[in-house]
Amino acid sequence: MMEVVSIGSRPLTIEDVVAVARDRVAVELSSQGAERIRRGRAVVEGRLGDGKAHYGINTGFGALAEVSIGPADLSKLQVNLIRSHASGVGDPMPTDAVRAAMCLRVAVLSTGNAGIRVEPAVLLAEMLNRAVHPVVPSRGSVGASGDLAPLAHIALAMIGEGDCEYKGVVMPSARALEAAGLRPVELQAKEGLALVNGTQVLTAVGLLALYDAIHLLKTAETAGAMSLEALMGSPDAFDARVVGARPHPGQIESGRVLRALLAGSALRNTHVDCGRVQDPYSFRCMPQVHGAVRDSLEHVKRVIEIEINSATDNPLVFEDGDIVSGGNFHGEPVAIALDLLAIAVAELGSISDRRVEHLLNPKLSYGLPAFLAPDSGLCSGLMIAQVAAASLVSENKILAHPASVDSIPTSANREDHVSMGMTAALKAASVVRNTRDVLAVELLAASAALDIRTAVAPASVPVMTGLAVIRKVVEPLDRDRPPAPDIAAISRLCVPGGGLVEAVWSKAFPTS
Repeated sequence: MMEVVSIGSRPLTIEDVVAVARDRVAVELSSQGAERIRRGRAVVEGRLGDGKAHYGINTGFGALAEVSIGPADLSKLQVNLIRSHASGVGDPMPTDAVRAAMCLRVAVLSTGNAGIRVEPAVLLAEMLNRAVHPVVPSRGSVGASGDLAPLAHIALAMIGEGDCEYKGVVMPSARALEAAGLRPVELQAKEGLALVNGTQVLTAVGLLALYDAIHLLKTAETAGAMSLEALMGSPDAFDARVVGARPHPGQIESGRVLRALLAGSALRNTHVDCGRVQDPYSFRCMPQVHGAVRDSLEHVKRVIEIEINSATDNPLVFEDGDIVSGGNFHGEPVAIALDLLAIAVAELGSISDRRVEHLLNPKLSYGLPAFLAPDSGLCSGLMIAQVAAASLVSENKILAHPASVDSIPTSANREDHVSMGMTAALKAASVVRNTRDVLAVELLAASAALDIRTAVAPASVPVMTGLAVIRKVVEPLDRDRPPAPDIAAISRLCVPGGGLVEAVWSKAFPTS
């Protein structure tokens, strides 16, 4: 595990942000980042007395951009901006998402294009290091000038107002800062605007969802391999020549993964001459469907990696002395990518649900008991576990409707086209959570079916490893019992670091 993330010395990675957000790795503003901030600030201070209007520095904001502000009120202007923009509603964001947003905010300030002093960036970094977490409502951003409302709640904590969570207790921000040995920042010209402009909250939520989705794809391929063995299916459709004849990179990789997960199966040898020519699409087409998801996640990853190293303030300050108004705060690039993320992950759940149907339906399962019940009729087995998965798959279909095709004008029609990027991020995160539980149901069913099938011969080593991992937390299905705790236990195995993928893939790819 890394000891510290140096911000501003090199491009930030998704893994850096996750380490800060979830593992509480410390951050530091690098000397290079601090120097860029000082150079940008020098440009702003050089303009304060030139008698000209500079947006957000000595003018109002948004539709009030033509209102000039006198020198005596420049600091008050910035404080008023933070207070008035802290208008979020709804449940508080999870702590990991808040930490990710704070980390990204330090990164965007380190570009030097925001025109602030070093002190606000250092305070934000120290709030991370001392676990002072602003309470940030999850709703209220349309992703237009970025995430104005949620970022304002973070900035509000920095000036000692609003609430923070510190050591598990929600308290006034001023008290939390004092308890952590920190002092609120006193904002100067441009600094309030620099703290609220940008896409860091929607990007933070989307980044964490993407990180989980990348792991979830591995979980889906693990579940698919276990289900294929349990259905006594064939890996022939994953032949390198077949998937290579349609050379989408994700399809080729998914085919390679499935071949490795299924290699050396003795169970396969027991039915190799059974006469079945083709498996159902939800099994045979896993490289095509999972591969399309893999390619989509690669695109989303590229977008996120660009965004977390971008300057998204307005106006932007440049070292040549120019201060230029633009639109880098607009969330559209990330919004569209996160809509794709939701669509792609929803497909993982959709195809998983169909594999569950084949395992539970006695007309389709090649000899498995109905609903995998130990005594069908007297027992219902996993009948309603499948219903739970179906409900999530259908919910995902609604959540997969793109948010980025919507727009609603705000700010007296100055902000007349918006991205709805925060909505896209929240939806994508929900789809990822739902799909994890859908895959948990598939893994529950596949493990119950494998208990029956492997009494004859063992499946591949990776598949048997997956079964063993699941059996450490879930007993065999030898009677009716509430499936909910079993689904929850398997779902916990499916998060990054949860143990299932790590154990299975160490057998499939021992040298990687």
